[in-house]
Amino acid sequence: MRIKDIKRLFVTGNGTEVGKTVVSAILAQALEADYWKPIQAGNEEDSDSIIVSRLVSNKNSEVHPEAYLLPDPISPHAAAERAGIEITFEGLLLPETNNLLIIEGAGGILTPINRRSTMRELAIHFDAPVVVVSSHYLGSINHTLMTIEALQFKNVPILGVIFVGDPEPESETAIISMSGVKMLGRVAWEDGITPVIVAQYARLFREVL
Repeated sequence: MRIKDIKRLFVTGNGTEVGKTVVSAILAQALEADYWKPIQAGNEEDSDSIIVSRLVSNKNSEVHPEAYLLPDPISPHAAAERAGIEITFEGLLLPETNNLLIIEGAGGILTPINRRSTMRELAIHFDAPVVVVSSHYLGSINHTLMTIEALQFKNVPILGVIFVGDPEPESETAIISMSGVKMLGRVAWEDGITPVIVAQYARLFREVL
């Protein structure tokens, strides 16, 4: 799978708050790609789209507005129900762009968007290969392998895994060897993420993408 042949990338994680937004910003910077978070639940004043806008510094990337901006920081399907609406594929129209589009999911790959579909179905609907963000914590091997298996079960292409945190060779080796998925790199937990740090990581990832 060559990045130049891909129109869209879907970024998911092995859980919530695992670094998907920072990784999405790094990918957008590395590839000078557009960014889109189709569903934002909670954090309306400092949404992931706002964060990525602050972190991406190249002149070619555009951050597209959310299709659904929901007030409650809970699962998208529940946040939508509380708001009196239902998230539908018809309401998730892809932004118009000739650029590569980085799509950031909410939560993990089986997070529901309504009572029938999950983020996995969203990636399939958008015909977008997936990048899995795997943060290191007790249980992360299990959660990452389950994420990968859920994608492979539906034959969703996986571009690779990006690990977040300090190096954990035992965990990383287990995940890569057992899943057969490529390791794209690693992003450390930084005290403060800035455009300069994102640009530094982008230069590294540009060499492997």
